[in-house]
Amino acid sequence: MPRLSELYQLDNFIDTFALGHYARVLDAVDLRTGGTVAFKVMRPEHLDSSGDMRWEYRAFGNEAEILARLWHSPNIVKLYDFGFISDREEAPRNGEITSYQSDIRGFKEALPRFAAAGWRPYLSMENLPRHHSLFYLMKPNRPNSRWRLPSEEGLALALQFSSLLDLAHSMQIVYLDHKLEHVYWDGVHLKVIDFNSSRRLEDERTQSPQQYTKDVHNMCVGVLYPLFTGMSPQKTSLRPQPSSREAVEARYTDIDSLDFSMEPSLSEGITELLQRGAAESITTVQEFINGLQRVATQHGWQFSDYYTSPASSQAREQMRAGLQRLRGGQEQVREARDLFREALIQDGISRDLEDELRRLVLVLNEMLNSRVVP
Repeated sequence: MPRLSELYQLDNFIDTFALGHYARVLDAVDLRTGGTVAFKVMRPEHLDSSGDMRWEYRAFGNEAEILARLWHSPNIVKLYDFGFISDREEAPRNGEITSYQSDIRGFKEALPRFAAAGWRPYLSMENLPRHHSLFYLMKPNRPNSRWRLPSEEGLALALQFSSLLDLAHSMQIVYLDHKLEHVYWDGVHLKVIDFNSSRRLEDERTQSPQQYTKDVHNMCVGVLYPLFTGMSPQKTSLRPQPSSREAVEARYTDIDSLDFSMEPSLSEGITELLQRGAAESITTVQEFINGLQRVATQHGWQFSDYYTSPASSQAREQMRAGLQRLRGGQEQVREARDLFREALIQDGISRDLEDELRRLVLVLNEMLNSRVVP
């Protein structure tokens, strides 16, 4: 049986800005392919001393199966490998590893055996840039300040997310665990992570209608409201949401109305649609998509079933081009900052050069903290 260090080179934790309940995630290199991956391993405290499988243990098999079913969606994090490791330290470095790669059935069948042996399950997945996390991007580091996505980007993200839910619901899968920490956005493309709390419904006649409505509700409350307002649905500044199984079930159950008073510039169509979602008056994701397309036409989007004026369509194209340039500028500022950082750590540079590089890094950090994208 191979050693962990023979298959993976593990580096630092990459989840420190929003710790999860089930697992820790490390930057890693899969030595078989040379590719950079995110190595997600169950927290050691979820190992049962008697060798039984707790919910957190079974969740790894559940997540692997759901990610495999949704593999063709461009909006989910990609799963590359899964298996078990013997190392029980929170940051594993040694011990043995059993890799199942694409054998989902074998992995799920092996869960009881490895739980009894005290081994921990892991998933190896696509490694997404931290600065694409909406929680990391939108949480300001200054008191009494907040950010929100431009409405154009918010609508694009909402359409992609609802399309993902539409695909999932067609397979009797509900996502459930909606929060900014699980949403990655580069200005154009959406990626969603953490399907360990998601569920595949067994009895479609009795379970599905209510669960699908709840999934739309949770998306409106837990993801779309924060990205359009910069506020938590609990009427506080943005903060990590609890993620235990019980917390996921109860997180938004008491929220049936949303407060948009702090964002009066937001489109009335967007606020009305999200209010309907929060009130659970939208029963299917397709109904939400239809409402979203109607709202988007007022922002210059074109759909065959709804009218958009040529002037609005042209103005939207100009706005998109402007946002693209802003994001490109932001990326170039970040790249410049990183080049200055690399130069700063060189041995043997003069004191004057070190001071100037340090000044530039501080100034560019301030620019990035202020966000180029409004």
